[in-house]
Amino acid sequence: MTTTQTPDTLHRILDYSSRADPYPLYAELRNTPAARQEDGSYVISTYRELMDILHNPHLSSDLRNLSRPMEAVEGRGTQAFINLDPPEHDRLRRMAMRHFGPPHTPGLVTGLEPDLTSTVSSLIDDFVGKEQIDIVDDFAYPFPVTVICHLLGVPREDESRFHQWVNDVINSIAYNPKTDPKEKLEKGQQATKDLRQYLAGLVQQRHGRPGEDLLSRLVNDDGPDGRMTDEEIVATANLLLIAGHETTVNLITNGMLTLLRHPQVLQRLRDEPGLVVPLVEELLRYEPPVHIIPWRAAYSDITVADTVIPKGSQIMLMLASGSRDPNRFHDPDRFDPDRRDNQHLGFGSGIHLCFGGPLARRETQIALTELVHRLDRPKLLADPPPYRPSPVLRGPIHLHIQQGGDG
Repeated sequence: MTTTQTPDTLHRILDYSSRADPYPLYAELRNTPAARQEDGSYVISTYRELMDILHNPHLSSDLRNLSRPMEAVEGRGTQAFINLDPPEHDRLRRMAMRHFGPPHTPGLVTGLEPDLTSTVSSLIDDFVGKEQIDIVDDFAYPFPVTVICHLLGVPREDESRFHQWVNDVINSIAYNPKTDPKEKLEKGQQATKDLRQYLAGLVQQRHGRPGEDLLSRLVNDDGPDGRMTDEEIVATANLLLIAGHETTVNLITNGMLTLLRHPQVLQRLRDEPGLVVPLVEELLRYEPPVHIIPWRAAYSDITVADTVIPKGSQIMLMLASGSRDPNRFHDPDRFDPDRRDNQHLGFGSGIHLCFGGPLARRETQIALTELVHRLDRPKLLADPPPYRPSPVLRGPIHLHIQQGGDG
């Protein structure tokens, strides 16, 4: 059985006009859990089917397995492990994780907590005397950028150099040749080259100079799997630099927006600091930073929800839709930090479960706790706020609030 869904629903989701609230459109998508599109690609939108496919060994993250090449990902050089399959994926992820978390570096995140708290406090100190604040520019962006630069060994003062490159890369991820100008793709491709060239220079500087940052460790440390090549290190650093701050910016900003829309929950967090742990998990379900995995490929013919997906087909995974599936979550459109059994898809699932998830969680927990305690009666100035262009990494581009507001 093959079900063809009207392409209008997906087109409306990808259109910027739906960025502020795509969730009613996700509900439409879920009427057809695995839907063939006009171009021969497939959209998966329900929780059960998403979980099944994320754990399906016949699903490939290596886009060389697509039967029809994708312009948006051509010419990007050595691929990061997120775009590879086992055994290469497992080897490279293991080599990176050796320096990023357990079992070899188990105390990385907890060891960062004093610096995380200090950075957050310093940023909020700068709010004093300001009646209006942009949570994005003044807080949610500089915080994780400072953290990931420190971890990788990227000079913080170079942020102005890579900021636009990252924006252009993110905006090109969901490039649609039918609706988007070719310039959008070309800017993303050039930005990828420029960013990788910049990172390659940093990698070259680390040779023979062991240090504590991740780039130094990857360049100089011989583990059980040996060393990555310089090209593999650049691809890994490129992934971690982008994912290491873009997702956290969105998670913090979406979190503050959600709390301002739910003032009773905001007050609870002030009164119950321990609430922040389940609250962030609910944010990852309710307003996740990553909405879509735009491409996967089928190694062979696979069947999803009675729909046969042919070998080589492009598959789009609508993670945010799955996390609002009423067949999995009770009252899914309600923000409920007391929700039990909250196995959301906010960081994906399976072998590509978000590498930096533990760090992003802790950054967001500290950020939201400090914001709600120290902001003076914050009030939204625009609801909905303006959003970033990308439907894949979704979050406000600005979140203007007023201090000392009513209530």
